[in-house]
Amino acid sequence: MNTKEQLLKKYFGYDSFREGQEVLIDSILSGKDTFGIMPTGAGKSICYQLPAIMMEGITLVITPLISLMKDQVASLKQAGIRGAYFNRSLTPGQYYKALEYAKRGTYKIVYVAPERLMNREFLDFARTVKIDMITVDEAHCVSQWGQDFRPSYLKILEFTELLKERPVISAFTATATKQVREDVVKILRLHEPTILTTGFDRENLFFSVQKPGNKYQVLKNYIDTHPGKSGIIYCLTRKLVEEVCDRLKADGIAATRYHAGLSDEERRQNQDDFIYDVKPVMVATNAFGMGIDKSNVNFVIHYNMPKNIESYYQEAGRAGRDGEKADCILLYGAKDVVTNQFFIEKDNENEELDENQRELIRERERMRLRKMTFYCHTNECLRNYMLAYFGERSPGYCGNCINCLTQFEERDITKVARSIIGCVYSSGQRYGLTVILDAVHGSNTEKIRRYYLDENDYYSMESDKSIHFLRQVADHLLLNDYLIQTDDRYSILQLGPKAGAVLRKEETLVMKAAKEKEPVKKQEGKKKTVYEEADAQLFEALRALRTQIARTQSVPPYVVFADKTLGDMCRRHPQTKAEMLAVSGVGEVKFEKYGEAFLKVIQEYTKLNNK
Repeated sequence: MNTKEQLLKKYFGYDSFREGQEVLIDSILSGKDTFGIMPTGAGKSICYQLPAIMMEGITLVITPLISLMKDQVASLKQAGIRGAYFNRSLTPGQYYKALEYAKRGTYKIVYVAPERLMNREFLDFARTVKIDMITVDEAHCVSQWGQDFRPSYLKILEFTELLKERPVISAFTATATKQVREDVVKILRLHEPTILTTGFDRENLFFSVQKPGNKYQVLKNYIDTHPGKSGIIYCLTRKLVEEVCDRLKADGIAATRYHAGLSDEERRQNQDDFIYDVKPVMVATNAFGMGIDKSNVNFVIHYNMPKNIESYYQEAGRAGRDGEKADCILLYGAKDVVTNQFFIEKDNENEELDENQRELIRERERMRLRKMTFYCHTNECLRNYMLAYFGERSPGYCGNCINCLTQFEERDITKVARSIIGCVYSSGQRYGLTVILDAVHGSNTEKIRRYYLDENDYYSMESDKSIHFLRQVADHLLLNDYLIQTDDRYSILQLGPKAGAVLRKEETLVMKAAKEKEPVKKQEGKKKTVYEEADAQLFEALRALRTQIARTQSVPPYVVFADKTLGDMCRRHPQTKAEMLAVSGVGEVKFEKYGEAFLKVIQEYTKLNNK
């Protein structure tokens, strides 16, 4: 029998395991329940796929992600491993045919949506076959403390108890606080599990928070200065997705869109256009991305602030899955807080919850939103803030986030703070942030005149300050309990518990602010990516071949070979089968399928260019 190292190379093309993989694989193979907390792109799937190959029976992978199931099964097929999936995308005929094949032992790995587990036909199938392992993917969904609780996940334990023999249970997630980790172990009843957290840090990702006056211009400038790069732009609402996508297309950018309001057919087509790099820029709501294993996403830009750190970490983590340098940029605006508050109050998605449970979850979401807002305003290391949220220590200075590369200075904001707080108080605590800031700035708008704020004692007191700076001060006051913002539809500003001391001139306020100069350029001395180091002409030739093969096979290009693998080919210029097998990501199975075609392109290029 082949060793796990031999199978790793044969099926997946890797010479060695990544951090944590071998520990988790050995735990599963020894028959122990196993729980892995690994960041996006850390290679979680290999941790259960490789043991599944070595086990005698079937491995069931429970996941809510239809797109992940399809991609994973396609990847398994390319690697020479038999797999199938069961979800609502199958017609009844396809479903029963796949079940029949599964009963015959055709598949080693079967993906299933949690809602299907208690289906009578699926349960009958599960009782008649030998199931060696149940893998729970996105395991945080089992916990009400998690950011994406799904009641259907509570059926997993009931399903397991109905089987003739209890299989090994493995669970994996990219986002889990200490409380969620404890919940997963308890609810799934893991037996003395091996628990491994490989760390939440993704060193290749650059994190930045910006508060621009014109978000679209910042977005457009970024895309213009990164031509040909693939990325995702997240927007909070469907309407904004449409607006941003339309503007990008009007500006000549190959962009597409994704949200729940589109037809199934359009979503499928747009997703394929993005995956196949026909349209390398995707504008989407958070409905997009779960299970999308696209390796060459170079940037993720959040056009709005998401509602919690877990969601942001997961969405931003879709960049740089190939280990190459990638940018994660959040464009913050004060209205983002209001929109998220509205979504939290109106969320009735989990129909299986009673009102008390809904209110408990809403309160937890409000708390998460506050911590997400703090992230957008902290002047400390952004990476350190996220790692601390997940209970992980870090040095406090990463050198790879905007805050670590920007010089800050302390500014006395006492007078400005008194103007803003005084205007809120003297106007009866009846107006929102924009109106108050317009008043102290001295704006002559129709609203200001209608509310008689041009007669307010604080009108025009800060006319020499920019609205951008006034908003920064207001954000500081909100974060530190000098002001509070109501959670209702119109989000009114009111005095916080600490406001009185400022009005009575009993307190001096100091705020950290970026110095009025450009931050240190992060590109200085930056390590080149594999694509930049590789010969660009050969890289494009290999990409063209990969695209041609992917189309004939009806699979995404990265399923054939990842960009990182093509980059390694460009550096090594392999001329023989043995040399090609030394390339990272080229296994024996894939070489038999595609190796000769890629070797031919490289050999011809080498001959023409005397390499």
